[in-house]
Amino acid sequence: MSALEGIKVIDAATLFAGPLMATVLGDFGADVIKLEHPKRGDPVRDHGASKDGHGLWWKQMSRNKKAVSLNLSNERGQDILIKLIKDADVFIENFRPGTLERWNLSPERLHAENPDLIIMRTTGFGQFGPYASRPGFGTLAEAMSGFAAITGQPDGPPTLPPFGLADGIAGLAGANAILIALMHREKNKGKGQVIDLALIEPIVTLMGAQPIIYDQLGTKQQRHGNRSVNNAPRNTYKTKDNKWLAVSTSAQAIAERVMHLVGHPEVIDEDWFAGGVTRAQHADELDAYVGDWIAERNFDEVVKAFEEAEAAVAPIYDVEDIFNDPQFQALDTITTVDDPDLGKLRMQNVLFRMSDTPGEIKWAGKPRGTDNEEVFSELGIDDDELSSLKDEGVI
Repeated sequence: MSALEGIKVIDAATLFAGPLMATVLGDFGADVIKLEHPKRGDPVRDHGASKDGHGLWWKQMSRNKKAVSLNLSNERGQDILIKLIKDADVFIENFRPGTLERWNLSPERLHAENPDLIIMRTTGFGQFGPYASRPGFGTLAEAMSGFAAITGQPDGPPTLPPFGLADGIAGLAGANAILIALMHREKNKGKGQVIDLALIEPIVTLMGAQPIIYDQLGTKQQRHGNRSVNNAPRNTYKTKDNKWLAVSTSAQAIAERVMHLVGHPEVIDEDWFAGGVTRAQHADELDAYVGDWIAERNFDEVVKAFEEAEAAVAPIYDVEDIFNDPQFQALDTITTVDDPDLGKLRMQNVLFRMSDTPGEIKWAGKPRGTDNEEVFSELGIDDDELSSLKDEGVI
């Protein structure tokens, strides 16, 4: 039995954060119904790379979801949604604040039909406040969270991540919030509730102690490239055969092992070497010792020496390296999924391995409306009504 078997999720969100929440739940057995506009669909279908007309982001993001088309701005579509949520456990949406209310689908109405429903509302800036009505995307959250301000080289511009970092963080945080709400409902025999998740907040949480440091000390973290203000040596280094490695010395014992390895144990006796922050103040010196030693040796020699010294090193991988790495292969991190459109697909596996209730990928993202007949027939909608709904652009 899957961990979330029997949990019904209506995913009416688009693009990344909200749909990722539903993907995580679906990976562990929830029955996820993905709602899309019958003409426009979810924009993630056309996002980024595709093959033979099939969006590859869609194939990954919409795995384990039933594909249903439904126009929620249409009154008949709204009536169908009400039928869908009567026995649902979770409803996920990311419309701008006020949109559901304008469609007569407010949380109050949804809870009147199903008091046990968990409603996840995901927006750029939350349901209230001066920015609530603004369109919000992950890029804006990455900019406003402080992430871009501290990312990049000291003499370079603030740097955004090359992928949907804020959306991904919010998606995982939102899945956690939904599970907390479900647990509360189960343990306390409570009713459903509304979750207000703003994209700008989860990424701020992951910025660590910066807010409390600014509050108490008045200091702001600056851009340091690959270096850290909390320890050194910590950087990326190029080997003799033009490969890149990352070294971490977050633990004092590791820092000492690294300096022994690279032939400079004398610095360990310096007073400043005893703490990570003071070591970071001497990053130029430490980077020179480590960087020069690595530059004189090939990749395999460096990795072997670090492993024998029980020091922390890792290769800088691209996606091909991830596919070929024996540790990732052992974990089945990149797994194979059979797909009727594209044959065998390889994508990220479920997030973690559970001993009693493991997750699984049953199918990749489906064509729009694939499961309309199955889902709508369960609501008592017959063939004649389905035809009428199609003609009106409702499904």
